[in-house]
Amino acid sequence: METRVPTTREFITQSPDETIALGRTLASLLTPPKIVLLRGDLGAGKTTLVKGIAEGLRAASEEDVTSPTFTLVHEYRGPDATLYHIDLYRVDTPRQLETLGIDDLIGEKSVLLIEWGEKFARFERERDVEIALERIGENERKIRVRY
Repeated sequence: METRVPTTREFITQSPDETIALGRTLASLLTPPKIVLLRGDLGAGKTTLVKGIAEGLRAASEEDVTSPTFTLVHEYRGPDATLYHIDLYRVDTPRQLETLGIDDLIGEKSVLLIEWGEKFARFERERDVEIALERIGENERKIRVRY
């Protein structure tokens, strides 16, 4: 069995617009099917990055992408991919996770962007890509992509 060494790339963005533009660029790495863990504290810019990824996958325009904090799952359908933006911040138990039906979302055309996925070991194991956002300044972000 071949072991693949993960590749890590690091980016610095200076504004929300730059973070969105980076998301558009990163969309090319996210050909379905993919499970992506999004890491970062509250306010780190995870949803801002998703706006660009959704545009890059032609699944939604940036103004249509909002945080799924309360709905837990947002779905955006594009011609080549269906993007699921999932927020597990308020999900604490495997039972609660099960009720979301995430397994039903995984498919040939799906890209799952999961915020707070590190709370559940299965996503650490199953992820294809991990994107970590870190606040450096008011608008400056360090974004590490591991794939």
